[in-house]
Amino acid sequence: MPTDYVPSRAARLRPTSGDWLQLIGSLLWLAQAGVLAAAVQRMAANPGDAKPGLAAAGVFLALALCRTGLETWGQRLSFKVARDAVTRRRADAIAALACGSPLDKRRPAAGEAASVIAEQADAALPYLARYPAVQLKVAVVPLAILACVLPFSWAAGLVLLIAAPLIPLFMALVGWRAQRASEEHLAEMGTLNAFLLDRLRGLATLRALDAVETTTHRLESVAQTLRIRTMAVLRIAFLSSAVLELFSALGVAMVAVYVGFHLLGQLQFGAWSGKLTLGEGLFVLLLAPSFFEPLRELSTVWHDRASGRAALDALDRLAAAPLKLVGGPAAPSTAFSPPLRTPPGVELAGVGFHHPDAGQPLFEALDLRVMPGEHVAILGPSGSGKSTLLALIAGLVPVRSGRIAVGGTELDESTAPELRARIAWIGQRPHVFAATVRFNVSLGRPEIHARAVDAALGAAHLRALAGAAAGRRLGEGGAGLSGGESLRLAIARAAADRARDLWLADEPTAHLDAATAREVTRRLLAQAKGKTLIVATHDPELAARMDRVIRLPMASGDELALPEERLA
Repeated sequence: MPTDYVPSRAARLRPTSGDWLQLIGSLLWLAQAGVLAAAVQRMAANPGDAKPGLAAAGVFLALALCRTGLETWGQRLSFKVARDAVTRRRADAIAALACGSPLDKRRPAAGEAASVIAEQADAALPYLARYPAVQLKVAVVPLAILACVLPFSWAAGLVLLIAAPLIPLFMALVGWRAQRASEEHLAEMGTLNAFLLDRLRGLATLRALDAVETTTHRLESVAQTLRIRTMAVLRIAFLSSAVLELFSALGVAMVAVYVGFHLLGQLQFGAWSGKLTLGEGLFVLLLAPSFFEPLRELSTVWHDRASGRAALDALDRLAAAPLKLVGGPAAPSTAFSPPLRTPPGVELAGVGFHHPDAGQPLFEALDLRVMPGEHVAILGPSGSGKSTLLALIAGLVPVRSGRIAVGGTELDESTAPELRARIAWIGQRPHVFAATVRFNVSLGRPEIHARAVDAALGAAHLRALAGAAAGRRLGEGGAGLSGGESLRLAIARAAADRARDLWLADEPTAHLDAATAREVTRRLLAQAKGKTLIVATHDPELAARMDRVIRLPMASGDELALPEERLA
């Protein structure tokens, strides 16, 4: 996660058409209360006349139907807008993860990112769908009711005016803690998901090391922490509801007591006309609970606000990837046809780069030229930037200065996707998907048919996995394959696509025994024949079989010189 991320102010939500429809529906209660109070007043004045009651009942029912229709329609519109907003934010987060550089040290763990996108994002839906409408009602409905009550009784209006501000004040105090508790809860949920995914991937290793019991205790500890966070959020949610119910009940009770004693003649003050009529008193009583109704709704969505803000901020953090692929992951243009007979050369001119967290540049004014079809080994101590150099050539991270050209075409935002279509990447730990062998070679590329997969597996000395065996499913992370077989599978991936004529290999023989390393070296060089090959390695045997060796010293901030030697 980027440390310099600034949370979006998700509370600044503009009311939608659905929110306005719900507001109009709520305001219709004022008309309903007026119709009902007027009918009771007329019936009290003329006890034998039922016509005012029947007419009022018809009008009241019509207004109730309109109110229900407006609120239902508004809720559907608000939910649709909220769902579209969450979908867009999810898409932005997924796009940012797809565009993010694999070298970004602040890139979130897979389990945490999956938790945010699949689970935590759902917490934003109630907030976006309900909170703006309730916020609009809180701002308008109490003022409208107060404007209707004050012309009849200044005492009842004063009670409502005093009780109303106390509720938002105390809820704001509770809300600050609720926001922090929700953020801590969602963060702990992401930690738990990341922990589970990591341990599931390494389950075979845990069993081999007899560390299952230790992992179980650690999982229990993480789950217990999540339980504590969850209960803290629930306690705050109940506290906010209790605060609102207390003050709203006191406010309604005080208005009811005043109106009742006023109509009985015990209280002679508070009405502009000297004494309230039965209809006026009933009208004030009907509106008093509705005065607090928006605030009561605010209490129900107050927790949604806290958890929704935290979820939106988590999505925004995913979408704010600081280090991105050059050109993004867009599919290569169909108009681009990389040459298959002439492999590309690579040229770096004045390239400068430093990691976002690093104090000094890793490369500064780096010049390098690799001829078409040349096999080059990059040697150097750990931390000298061998892997970063390959990533710069592949456009996995952007350069800070200078230029990189592949096959005479400068690598930039517009050309990077097409140039990457010519590049094959072979890492020291190639990822193997939980899918068939055939899919792990073709990677879903439709132009690579079954015969090409079988030929590539045979060339990589994996004939036992070709043919009918190519339908065999592999476990996530390469379960079912040895380290050498995983690397030969990566070589088969590169060999299956003939358009890949620039091969970049990052420590392909690391963590292998000597015999397996020699076999991988032999297969790599055989399949890279006629292609441009750049290998970052510590392996002297692999380097000795290359056309040229470039020794990369530790970057010192000065102009970087690249000692090189040609091998006969």
